[in-house]
Amino acid sequence: MAASISGEKFHQAEKLMDPKPGTDSGDPVSKPDLRSVLVTSVLNLEELDTDLYSVFSSLRGTHHWVPRTRRLFGGQIIGQALVAAAKSVSEDVCAHSLHCYFVRAGDPKVPVLYQVDRTRDGRSFSVRSVKAIQHGQPILICQASFHQSQPSPVQHQFTMPSVPPPEELHSVEELIQKYLSDPNLAEKYKLGLNNLLAQEVPIEIKPVNPPDIYHRVAMEPKKLFWVRARGHIGDSDMKLHCCVAAYVSDYYFLGTALLPYPQHKTHFSASLDHAMWFHSSFRTDEWMLYECENPWAGKEGQLCPLVSQVCTMWCIEIPLLCCSAGGSRGLVQGRLWRRDGVLAASCAQEGVLRVRPVPSQSKL
Repeated sequence: MAASISGEKFHQAEKLMDPKPGTDSGDPVSKPDLRSVLVTSVLNLEELDTDLYSVFSSLRGTHHWVPRTRRLFGGQIIGQALVAAAKSVSEDVCAHSLHCYFVRAGDPKVPVLYQVDRTRDGRSFSVRSVKAIQHGQPILICQASFHQSQPSPVQHQFTMPSVPPPEELHSVEELIQKYLSDPNLAEKYKLGLNNLLAQEVPIEIKPVNPPDIYHRVAMEPKKLFWVRARGHIGDSDMKLHCCVAAYVSDYYFLGTALLPYPQHKTHFSASLDHAMWFHSSFRTDEWMLYECENPWAGKEGQLCPLVSQVCTMWCIEIPLLCCSAGGSRGLVQGRLWRRDGVLAASCAQEGVLRVRPVPSQSKL
């Protein structure tokens, strides 16, 4: 079990990680090499003490990606928490599941500390509890379980959806460039698309059915897209690929629940939890199909109007659903498929969303 970390020790750790002269956001920094940044910086933790880690090196550069909500990206915190947990287990085990709760919004301007508690080490399973901490308080609580691979005569899975291969589809960046080349595109949309294009995201995405930004059309709450990490990671470290998959799993996920309701605008949204199960070996630097669906959205068993915005597909950090002024919940589920049809991982997330009421139209 990890020793208790005192408040004074956390203060000392945060003081050690204070920005040095010339590293604040006002100073020019070179653009990162996105071919390696996901592994070398975003998911590269610094060990401060036994079972205590930080990601401050990421904050010094431009690698600490911040979505439109201006909070820390949830997938990044999940991936980093799993990295911290994986550092404390033996080489012969690999993550098979994780369960996380987002308890506070992450602040992109301060360091994140990861405290690991070695909950259990058995013959086949090891369990770790991880707290992601800012300002002395947890922002995420994660339970991760690791397992030794064992053969089993019981093997079956769903069938992978039939979709065009990634080589026949456009990437998000290519689609945005296509939209921007339209001389009739409104200036407000050009500004938003240029902002999205300027974001340095260390993964590549190719939507199977890209959204129509010109028309607000209700769509089925399902989404399919190919995804992979930029650059080469290799096949020698499955633990690392699980951490990258955890990072990837939060991209474009929650917006699935918003697709049927294009008439609403978001007032407040937040992810509540995130769970993931790893089934088979895989490589996140190779194309994988992410299948997302929203089986339920509502309050007290009632289906209620959801939320969407123009260009939902590009609004990466818009969480799930539901509409009452007090806020309601919704569930999104996902499956990550290897290109050869093997189910690699499953995930689920619940979130809360509050929306502005739809303006009533005059009957005159």
